[in-house]
Amino acid sequence: MLAQQRQAAILDRVRTAGGVRVTELAGEFGVSDMTIRRDLEALAERGLLAKVHGGATTARPGSTDEPGFAAKSVRQRAEKAAIAAEAARLVTPGMAVALSAGTTTAELARRLVGVPALTVVTNSIPVAEILYRSGRPDQTVVLTGGERTPSDALVGPVAVATIRSLHLDLVFLGVHGMSERAGFSTPNLLEAETNRALLAATDRLVVLADSTKWATVGISSFAELGEAHTLVCDTGLPEPVREILRAHVPELLLCEVTS
Repeated sequence: MLAQQRQAAILDRVRTAGGVRVTELAGEFGVSDMTIRRDLEALAERGLLAKVHGGATTARPGSTDEPGFAAKSVRQRAEKAAIAAEAARLVTPGMAVALSAGTTTAELARRLVGVPALTVVTNSIPVAEILYRSGRPDQTVVLTGGERTPSDALVGPVAVATIRSLHLDLVFLGVHGMSERAGFSTPNLLEAETNRALLAATDRLVVLADSTKWATVGISSFAELGEAHTLVCDTGLPEPVREILRAHVPELLLCEVTS
């Protein structure tokens, strides 16, 4: 296969899955890791993707770019599944928990359908649908009202008013991006306000974020890194980033990812 053909195939994979790993591509195309790194470098120089540790992701979006739920749901599927499985271990019967909007929290919802006597508050239409269709009859699902965003979140004053009246055992937040400078951020100003209301409704915040979220910054920060009590991520995080997070977050849980 010519380099140009291989690079076109790599770019198609990135656009479909949201990210690729060097080792997986090298095995698939039967070339060395160095050849794949050169391919990724060439594509990155043209602005077609963003190189990250061990692979590449889609080109960095603007701070207000907000992909739809369907587009995000095909990215980092294995990472999100591992993160959701780990997060589900924190939930016990009879709890009142909140799940924010996001594809990782939707994965978590699928793992909570069998938890007895669970109350789930969410501003995510997909999360509510998963629990309505598959959850136990002794579960309670509360869907906030509000204005719908491209990522199927309900935001705005109605959502915020609903959340502010609640007291929750755990809040699980998916995030658009995280960085040492900006903390946790979102590309939607109204969603940032809704997330702040969720933070205020609990004594324990659990953030769910795959490793590609590091160094991504949305237009609005809604929490500093240290405001998370637990951060669940995957082992794709480089060691220097892990050290930064451990310096701020009391509990960092890193999940092994299986294909």
